[in-house]
Amino acid sequence: MIEVETSTLADIPARVNKIIVEGIKKTKDDFLQKKLESIFTARTVEEMLLLCQTTKMDLNRMNIFRSVQVKIDTTKNVDDEDRYDVTFHMKEKRWFGGGIHATFRGENNATMVSRLQLPNTFGRAENVSVEYNKSLKGDHGGLLRFSKPLNGNPDVRFSSSLYKMNLEYPWSGFKETARGIDFDFSFPSNLGDHCLRWEGVWRDLRALDRSTSFTVREQAGHSLKSSIKHQFTRDSRDSLILPSEGSLIKMEQEFAGLGGNVEFFKHDMELQINKKLILDSVIQLSLAGGVMKNPNPNTEIRINDRFFLGGPLTLRGFTTKGVGPHSEGNALGGDVYWAGGLHLYTPLPFRPGKGGFGDFFRSHFFVNAGNVYNIQTDKPIIENLRGLSEEFRLAYGAGIVLMMGSIARLELNYVVPLRAQTGDRVNSGLQFGIGVTFL
Repeated sequence: MIEVETSTLADIPARVNKIIVEGIKKTKDDFLQKKLESIFTARTVEEMLLLCQTTKMDLNRMNIFRSVQVKIDTTKNVDDEDRYDVTFHMKEKRWFGGGIHATFRGENNATMVSRLQLPNTFGRAENVSVEYNKSLKGDHGGLLRFSKPLNGNPDVRFSSSLYKMNLEYPWSGFKETARGIDFDFSFPSNLGDHCLRWEGVWRDLRALDRSTSFTVREQAGHSLKSSIKHQFTRDSRDSLILPSEGSLIKMEQEFAGLGGNVEFFKHDMELQINKKLILDSVIQLSLAGGVMKNPNPNTEIRINDRFFLGGPLTLRGFTTKGVGPHSEGNALGGDVYWAGGLHLYTPLPFRPGKGGFGDFFRSHFFVNAGNVYNIQTDKPIIENLRGLSEEFRLAYGAGIVLMMGSIARLELNYVVPLRAQTGDRVNSGLQFGIGVTFL
């Protein structure tokens, strides 16, 4: 056997004679052909190795194989020494799979997700899944979802869902049954990731109990929303749970009014910047804001579409959704909001458990501010802007953060609210929060 230095591989000619695929039972030939045909364009050993590695990574990203192995050998019984045979040995995933796992989709609310899925359903990387969700606070429901990469590209994907969810909003005193269908088209760009979605949902809103305020009861009943939504995300953070470097830009625009009896324009934005300091400390700046408007001046925006603020994941020092207009203790939300936070994360004093369990903990110092407001159309814009900026809430505090792997993070903070408005529900002292996205 002759050893060749890596630096000379670009000078050694190579031609792929044939590609052999082993272990395939379900995946369609035309799908694999599109994935593998680029390897035939190799003209040197270096190109052949790079194309084989790129193809292997691409096949793994399709999420339909348990393993993909590549073997390259010279072609037998051929005089040309630059002829090679490439063998891909693949192990497909079982025709069905599933499991149970926990997610944190709301404020201090763990959800158990039971899922049954059919990977590679029709042989071209499609996926059909059935889910049933049950949260600790009583929310439950199920969905049927279909997903497919377009033209074999795992980054460009079409998906659709049919679902029914039973949700409770105790901070506002109502519960809702939502039955809907949506269609998604997601794709990347040089700026970030995009998702276009159409959603049609039939919602039935009811009072949660006898203490629900009359203002909320007035909105009880059925509504039909047909909306189109665009989501843009650019995320360069090194961690979703507790990043030390990188930034996040997230924007969402929604227009409802393509049918049904719900109409509004809505824009929401989130910005996060993380910077590593000395001694493994991290400073983080978080900003968020949104505005919505009803094009029909004769109707108001429904409570289940409005913005809410407050709680350990958004504005610490207040109860969940406890900021803004209230009626008899029920949060009513608003049509515009802003929020911001400045955070300092440091290792625990004296670094107990350094290099082990102690690395999952951080000390946390922060200042939070924000406001939820209803634009009053009978007042000048200047007065509305003054109310939005001057009637803000402010809190500061310190605590401990525990990173729970890549699932969520847990915060235990002592919070001191400095500014609040009439009707707010303040939560001073110790406050516990668990979730994924924090401001």
